[in-house]
Amino acid sequence: MDLGLSEEQEMIKTSARDFLEKECPKSLVRDMEEDAKGYSPELWKKMAELGWMALPFPEEFGGTGNSFLDLCVLIEEHGRSLLPSPFFNTVVLCGLPILEFGTDAQKKEHLTPIADGDRIFVYAQTEPSATWDSSGIELTAKADGDNYVLNGTKLFIPNAEIADYLLVVARTGQGEKDVTLLIADAKSAGITYEGLKTIASDHQAEIVFKDVKVSKGNVLGKANGGWEIVEKIHEWGATGKCAEMVGGAQLVLEMSVDYAKQRVQFGRPIGSFQAIQHHCANMVTDVDGSRYIAYEAIWRVSEGLDSAKEVSMAKAWVSDAYRRVCALGHQIHGGIGFTKEHDMQLYFRRAKAAELAFGDGDYHRELVAQKLGI
Repeated sequence: MDLGLSEEQEMIKTSARDFLEKECPKSLVRDMEEDAKGYSPELWKKMAELGWMALPFPEEFGGTGNSFLDLCVLIEEHGRSLLPSPFFNTVVLCGLPILEFGTDAQKKEHLTPIADGDRIFVYAQTEPSATWDSSGIELTAKADGDNYVLNGTKLFIPNAEIADYLLVVARTGQGEKDVTLLIADAKSAGITYEGLKTIASDHQAEIVFKDVKVSKGNVLGKANGGWEIVEKIHEWGATGKCAEMVGGAQLVLEMSVDYAKQRVQFGRPIGSFQAIQHHCANMVTDVDGSRYIAYEAIWRVSEGLDSAKEVSMAKAWVSDAYRRVCALGHQIHGGIGFTKEHDMQLYFRRAKAAELAFGDGDYHRELVAQKLGI
């Protein structure tokens, strides 16, 4: 049983780590928390030149035709470095759905600019109900001639204020799953944005739609048939987020083990104390366990296999494990780990945000139970 990466995947991983260690220091991460845009256009351009945004798209759209598994190898390194960028939103949550479900015209219009790094997309599903179920979609899209007219509110949407386009989930029928996905110009009349303060400082926003017109030609998939696409986006999003969390947890483990070896207390390194040793043992167990369960789900998604149960198992486990790893990292570092100057708090705050994205552990354990028929 070979659980290793291919030669190409190792190259993706190594080159991404080398690049991000140089171009995305923690000073940049901190600066972007305070920056109005939340990302560096200069770094975004360099990422595009490396072909990162083009990775999962076919050559006809300027891509390199890599697999979803290859993409997640890259995303793991993003999580390790806490990369502040709209990459996940643009490529995973919007680019992949357009590739799989879009019309030829939609693919031609949007995929090449995405692959070139010239277009930022943002996925807009969650609302004040804060649920990932179809019952939470209350923003309405009413047919009006050749257009839909959107009214309602989206909440907790990362990167919204820098988007060129929004992929909006809207209610278009009376049935619980009668929803439609629409590609909307983010600068359309009637759309307003208000930034939100969050624990992760990840530039989430409230988006209010008031009589916003979107052409029926911008429907992704079929009208009233959008929930199938939403479920696929959840699959990509949850597994991609697992890869990101694995990367962050790995770095927290390494940082904590290094500190345990170097920090001297009572005349010897704190790593010589059994309590600290057990903390580190529990951390590595969580990190490696997270990697294996995450990549099992990622592989199944990449291969087009039935993977709903495995995706929920992975998201439930990794969400909790990343939080546990960060908590133990804080125990090892002591008071210094809670200071703004230390990197531990950066990872802890993002672990909490990632835990909630696409459903927390309890949400996904319920889905696993349903798959078991109980």
